[in-house]
Amino acid sequence: MENLSQHTDQTLVRMYMSGICEAFDTLLARYQDRLYTYIYYAVRNEDLADDIFQETFVKAITTLQQGRYTESGRFYPWLVRIAHNLIIDFYRNERNETALRGDETEETVRAAAAHYAADDSPAEAKERLEAICRLLEFLPENQREIVQMRFYQNLTFREIAEIKNMSINTALGRMRYAILNMRRMASEQHLHP
Repeated sequence: MENLSQHTDQTLVRMYMSGICEAFDTLLARYQDRLYTYIYYAVRNEDLADDIFQETFVKAITTLQQGRYTESGRFYPWLVRIAHNLIIDFYRNERNETALRGDETEETVRAAAAHYAADDSPAEAKERLEAICRLLEFLPENQREIVQMRFYQNLTFREIAEIKNMSINTALGRMRYAILNMRRMASEQHLHP
């Protein structure tokens, strides 16, 4: 059996659509951790994240089997878009538009940004992360979401733009305003994140 992990996403999609089921297994293995992390950060609930993760791949498989997938060389952003839509649908159905609460945002930042403060003493790192958490809580949702996607989910601006269905310039602009707002708030509160 040939090593499928050497193939591009596009090749694996074509192989799967031609009946080679192992090709999709390779795509799943390639992106499952990254996609699950994205979903979990959005919903903050393991059971819900598991459900949305599984439903994302069911929808992906169904779309591929029905021949409705448009090959654009962007398989992972397409998966994230499916997951994102499922998350939105869930919260719409629950009539709860807030996917991240303040205390969960703090946990996200603390876990994902710990390596950024590696040169600080433990006390300094803790203080810095707490300051960043407080600042993130006060950003408008559209700016906070871009910051989290870029720095804590390691998405590129191109991926963010595709997932959020916006231009790259809009994503960059929101990041710029988020950074400016955080600097302003840090200055006003005499914080040094």
